[in-house]
Amino acid sequence: MAPSFSTPMKLLSLSMLLISIIMVYEGNGELPPSVPSGATNLVFYLYDKATGNNATVAAVTGIKGKDWSYHTFGSVFVVDDPIMVGPSELSDPVGRAQGMLVVADHDGDNVNVVLSIVFDHLQYKGSTLQLQGIARQHENIREVSVVSGTGKFRFARGYALFQTEHYDPLTSHSIIQLRITVQT
Repeated sequence: MAPSFSTPMKLLSLSMLLISIIMVYEGNGELPPSVPSGATNLVFYLYDKATGNNATVAAVTGIKGKDWSYHTFGSVFVVDDPIMVGPSELSDPVGRAQGMLVVADHDGDNVNVVLSIVFDHLQYKGSTLQLQGIARQHENIREVSVVSGTGKFRFARGYALFQTEHYDPLTSHSIIQLRITVQT
């Protein structure tokens, strides 16, 4: 016979559970993410500059006779963005985000991302993470897969979330938060 609990005991247990969830939510501003055990969470910032002498992203090809833009099907861009620990350009460097972006949707809504996170500073120096997938440009948070890695991230798998923290339309400079959850 299964043990039974009185109604007051059930209410007390439910109340304690709800209070715990509310405390976690108010402490962090968000509900705790579901992260697999043994996963590593990383948060970095990419500095993306599309104009000027030190541009870190550039259009390299596209469909003849069409504007090569982030919203034009067939446009291909190369990327070499610096990655920093924090959102300030004065924060410590981590490495570079190097790869390609291809506008792969006739409507220009989706970009195929093939990006290597090349760590050249801090504890991950000499390691890489390989990111790949479709980023939906009009979504606030864009998710792609972590498909592999080298060094400390050998056999890595997981996901990466991109969220634009700041964009200056006059200079085409942006700061993009990169959150990576990875298992090795």
